[in-house]
Amino acid sequence: MNSNNSLLETLHEPSIDTDKLSYEIFSILESKFLFGYDDHNVRKPKHLSPQLSVTPTASAGAQSMKNQRGKICILSIDGGGMKTIFAGKTLAYLEKALKQKSGNPNARIADYFDVAAGTGIGGVFTAMLFGNNNQNRPIFKADDTWRLLTEQGSRLYGVKKPKSKFKRLFGGGSCNHARTGFETAMKELFTVNGKSLTLKNTLKPVLIPCYDLASSAPFLFSRADALETDSFNFNLWEVCSATSASPGLFDPVLMKSTDGKSSCVGVDGGLAMSNPTAAAITHVLHNKQEFPFVRGVEDILVLSLGTGQLLEGSCSYEKVKGWKDSQWCRPMARIYGDTLADTVDHSVAMAFGQTSSSNYVRIQANGSDLGQYSGINVDSDPSPSNVKMLTTMADEMLRQKNVESVLFGGKKISEQTNFEKLDWFAGELVLEHQRRSCRIAPTVALKQSTHERT
Repeated sequence: MNSNNSLLETLHEPSIDTDKLSYEIFSILESKFLFGYDDHNVRKPKHLSPQLSVTPTASAGAQSMKNQRGKICILSIDGGGMKTIFAGKTLAYLEKALKQKSGNPNARIADYFDVAAGTGIGGVFTAMLFGNNNQNRPIFKADDTWRLLTEQGSRLYGVKKPKSKFKRLFGGGSCNHARTGFETAMKELFTVNGKSLTLKNTLKPVLIPCYDLASSAPFLFSRADALETDSFNFNLWEVCSATSASPGLFDPVLMKSTDGKSSCVGVDGGLAMSNPTAAAITHVLHNKQEFPFVRGVEDILVLSLGTGQLLEGSCSYEKVKGWKDSQWCRPMARIYGDTLADTVDHSVAMAFGQTSSSNYVRIQANGSDLGQYSGINVDSDPSPSNVKMLTTMADEMLRQKNVESVLFGGKKISEQTNFEKLDWFAGELVLEHQRRSCRIAPTVALKQSTHERT
């Protein structure tokens, strides 16, 4: 018993590797900004203090402690409207790889990730994959995510009737307004046995952002908060409608918590955080109740899915000079979102430092050309031609070489393709899942009951 207590105390102690990593990051920052540091291949400071020197015995002990702590697995999905087909295709391939590597034909994404964050349609995908069907299993498979857009895009963003396997789920009939069609689809997606699912009805911690016009601040819907008080619990269909309320396309969503004590006027989560990876990492680092042994990024495994900055044809001066304010709304929101997503990617890569190649993986299109598309609203165009093009591009993206952000060095082309990165990542997820059954203390202690906030 005493040995177990000693081990648990050691797990809570600061990690030598974490201290060393922090020292190296700040050393590189200092060299970069004060002395013109430009050697991107160097990851270790030239002068390490003796206190930070690690003997083989100490290093082996530190590695043993890391194995006992395990890694918290995070999934992050960017917003992007119809372009989120890219993320859906990636999720479908990852789930297939998980089934093969685990030998479990019923394996699901939610079985292997501890936290999921999603913005816009990425938030819809998150709710689909982690929503509970009252049998502790996800409502949907990963393959259903991208099919939702390819087979129901016209209903989500237009007025056509469904003509697919989702017809039975969504029902027939046409919609006279895009927002009405979207909200109706969300209600039907997240209603099980006549009950509307809420944030509490998710299998793992989920984070879905929107921008609250009432408070003029970002608002992050969180399962952890919902389990503490009903004042932070919202219906999933409303959460998905709010995070997807793109300016110039959908109206803001007025929503109330399940106890009616709090409200939110939600609009596009991309305005708050188009890439929610940093929010998910911060949640894990600060949530010691559910993730008690996390010391730093060395204890976190992250898969971030984006759409990339696609080339959507040219917009000449003659074409845009007559635009009204309302016509600028959606392009400007998209430009802001794409730029913010790229900035977050670089920031996270910097935070992971020397562990980025193993602990942080970003999958997105690399400068794909939409040359055959002459418009600017590819992210909200549900036409068959646009859907076919995006689906083809998603398959092409997975065959592309992976692109990695480099500390102070922009981006570099990896030697591995996105397919190969996902295969490796699936192996890491399965390995972590298997190791947890052998650890003394639980890596994750998810909340199961409601506790009022003090």
